[in-house]
Amino acid sequence: MKNIYITITILLIFTTSYGQNKSTEKADKLFNSYQYVRAIAEYLKLADSNKANQYVFNQLGDCYYIVFNSVEASKWYRKAVETKAKPETYYRYAQSLKGIKNYKEANNQMDVFASMLPNDSRAIEHKLNPNYVPSLVEKEKLFDVTLTNINSKGQSDFGAILSNDNILYFVSTRNNSRKTDKWNNQPYLDVFKSIRNSNGTLSEPTQISELNTPYHDGPLAISNDGNTLFFARDGLSSKIYKKNNNVKVGQQGLYKATKVDGKWSNIKPLPFNSTDYSITSPSLSKDGKTLYFASNMPGGFGESDIWKVTINSNEYSKPENLGTRINTSEKENFPFISEDNELYFSSTGKLGFGGYDIFKIDLNANNPAENVGKPVNSEKDDFSFSINKTADVGFFSSNRNGTDAIFSAKPICATQAIVIVTNKKTGTVLPNATVSIADKKGNIIATKTTDINGKVSYDISCKTSYNVLVSAANFDSASSSIEVLKAEGKNLTIPLEPASVIITDTEVILNPIYFDFNKSNITSQGASELDKLVKVMQDNPKLIIFVRSHTDSKGSPEYNLSLSEKRVQATVQYIISKDISSERISGKGIGSSEQKIKCGLNCTEDEDSQNRRSEFLIVKK
Repeated sequence: MKNIYITITILLIFTTSYGQNKSTEKADKLFNSYQYVRAIAEYLKLADSNKANQYVFNQLGDCYYIVFNSVEASKWYRKAVETKAKPETYYRYAQSLKGIKNYKEANNQMDVFASMLPNDSRAIEHKLNPNYVPSLVEKEKLFDVTLTNINSKGQSDFGAILSNDNILYFVSTRNNSRKTDKWNNQPYLDVFKSIRNSNGTLSEPTQISELNTPYHDGPLAISNDGNTLFFARDGLSSKIYKKNNNVKVGQQGLYKATKVDGKWSNIKPLPFNSTDYSITSPSLSKDGKTLYFASNMPGGFGESDIWKVTINSNEYSKPENLGTRINTSEKENFPFISEDNELYFSSTGKLGFGGYDIFKIDLNANNPAENVGKPVNSEKDDFSFSINKTADVGFFSSNRNGTDAIFSAKPICATQAIVIVTNKKTGTVLPNATVSIADKKGNIIATKTTDINGKVSYDISCKTSYNVLVSAANFDSASSSIEVLKAEGKNLTIPLEPASVIITDTEVILNPIYFDFNKSNITSQGASELDKLVKVMQDNPKLIIFVRSHTDSKGSPEYNLSLSEKRVQATVQYIISKDISSERISGKGIGSSEQKIKCGLNCTEDEDSQNRRSEFLIVKK
């Protein structure tokens, strides 16, 4: 149903007289008058007779492709390409295969298409990245998705947009008393609304009678203050149409309405509507000065493109195409401009899972459009995305369950923490510093090393607090916290104090070297301290060190002796790993037998902490 918004006449570009004959005349007439469901029935009769040929198979594939039935479309395209076919047949066959997750064969068909039309933008993009699906599957999830409770079984519901006064507007074919569109044998579209409650639930939808006519009405865009509305409407409603094969064809056009005493009135067509092409799917910028829409008007790049006009009072600029950053030789439709100038739209021409996929692009930057990934996108048609940043919720539609239905999309708040490490005394940045990010329980999530600019970055959740632990050779370690953030992210500068290593006649004194409870492996903090000893030994090549490791009084004497021996060996091995000769470093575990604070078995936590120590005795200078 979503395809009614791009004029059906454009589809005739891909038809051909080749293969037509008297036997296909009835089916062709139905096809050319957009009655695809009835056309399918007639072509199927031919396919089951001795009159079947490549033309009939291709027409069946096109019919099913147009009504978004990937299973049947791929079946008939497969028959059509048993003999050499048109390039577009191979392309559509590939797209249909994507819709049933047969990506390997889809790639094969795209290879054929690319060999026939190597300069086509779709062929170029395919050759640059033929196996892109795994990267889309692994893409970080941006939204949590839930099916809403307002969908009508067996009918099409889409175009949902939430106003700032919590009214959800959308379009639906649920009114079975309406005329039936022969394109897909469903009722024409009406505009509906539902109230979004404070707990996020939606009320039973009701029609907006003043906007609805006997033909298609909607989808729509709403102004920031909720008092102005732009919406699409079928030209048949205003008796503005042309005849094609004796069938009245009314193009979609855009209309403006204003709210007066709670009702929509003053409905007027926009001046750039036409009987030669469709204009639909409006979206209005936050300041009300730019109107985005989809159209197949002349000057575009594909079957339908995204365009915009500037609004100055009641004056509208000449429509401007948004260019190849957004538009392709296929279909781009359903634009939505967010309050921070991100444009969401659906495309069949960019790299996706199949059918329509939803993309977004920041119009304030020069980055390319980005596929929003799963679970918003699927192998079926996913389209008509909108988001209300104040309510922190989006809506989109998909036919993944058989018919177009409205889903809610809750943004997953992900942001970035940028940490810059500096020398506290000089203010200069510190490359090669170790930065670990941990949760509030102290569990290390990831560890990175600062770049030449003293910087590291982490992708984090907005709704979680973190600790950052920083260490660097010849500097004292430091830490900082990151509390719950907004989506803008966090820049954090952590200055490190240069370490002062004390060297006496008998020992090298470092800061305490901590080990995790009941463990002997060197921690990041311990490594930072031992690196200071390495530097001292590098600067004094004749220095020989003997390490003595002590534990606290917890545990049995035997256990403590064994643990201290493991720790001293880990310490020695770490020093040797830094290219210090094994002849210059040795050690022994002392256990808990030589307490620095004589407290026996009744030590306080502070006394235990002082007794847990490593000593670095100078054997020879």
